[in-house]
Amino acid sequence: MSENKLKIVFFGTPEFAVASLDRLMKDGQDIAAVVTMPDKIAGRGHKLIQSDVKRYAVENGLRVLQPEKLKSPDFVEELRAINADLFIVIAFRMLPEVVWSMPRLGTFNLHASLLPKYRGAAPINWAVINGETETGVTTFFLKHEIDTGDIIEQRTIAILPEDNVGDVHDKLMTLGADMVAHTVMDIAAGNVTPQPQPEGEFIPAPKIFKDTCRIAWDRPATEIHNLVRGLSPYPAAWSTFEDSRTLGTFADVKIFETALCGDTPAGNRKPGEVIVAKDRLFVAVADGMLEIVSLQPAGKKRMGADAFLRGYKPERFV
Repeated sequence: MSENKLKIVFFGTPEFAVASLDRLMKDGQDIAAVVTMPDKIAGRGHKLIQSDVKRYAVENGLRVLQPEKLKSPDFVEELRAINADLFIVIAFRMLPEVVWSMPRLGTFNLHASLLPKYRGAAPINWAVINGETETGVTTFFLKHEIDTGDIIEQRTIAILPEDNVGDVHDKLMTLGADMVAHTVMDIAAGNVTPQPQPEGEFIPAPKIFKDTCRIAWDRPATEIHNLVRGLSPYPAAWSTFEDSRTLGTFADVKIFETALCGDTPAGNRKPGEVIVAKDRLFVAVADGMLEIVSLQPAGKKRMGADAFLRGYKPERFV
């Protein structure tokens, strides 16, 4: 590494952040500490679950800090004692000013959208749900209001028609790691000229809740198709179906993949009514039909529509 090597504290939690941390390590940057969420108790065995970032940090011998409260005087003093040049934040909690204002070169965030579009907790999901054909990553310096700081760098990728949110996540994770490394080098060399975010282009990307994921079959096919893509493979769009063998009995099902049917009419069928044709599963929607390609009934594994139809006789989705 050159004389521009920086002492960095890295803040992050999920897999998305690990790629950037790994890239910085391979570039020879001085990762003085990693800050991540406290371990959580989860599952039937009540096991302690570590974040992806913590697992990587432990495996690579990095110092790990897991504060319950980011304003805790003990944590703030611990950070201050590190005397880092730069803080980097990727998929972490909102930092208080006492933290993000600490390093001499500031604190920058990697966000998985082309800011100011898709500010919020779920930018990748909402870009796909809204049918965008491109998205990207942004590095920007933190300030008081979340996701509003001055832009350092942006890079763009296409969202292909067949991409789901998992595909786009993985592309942005790799692209983002490269851009984080480049941003660090530019900051170290004094080659950054941050630009204010453009006005009037704000699109929200709020947190995804269970109700967000429920399919409304009285919507157009393209809208439902994009919702499924934007939630697949996780957390997954879902619906409830009535089985014709036991009318009045309903069960939940996750839907991972659909296919558009062009202008195929649904006849006089109401939205949600099922059409089965040669082991293929179609559902009437507002402007025609939509094919369900893969899905997962409650308590079962993910399966193709043909396998689903061998075990179930759906009458309608509601």
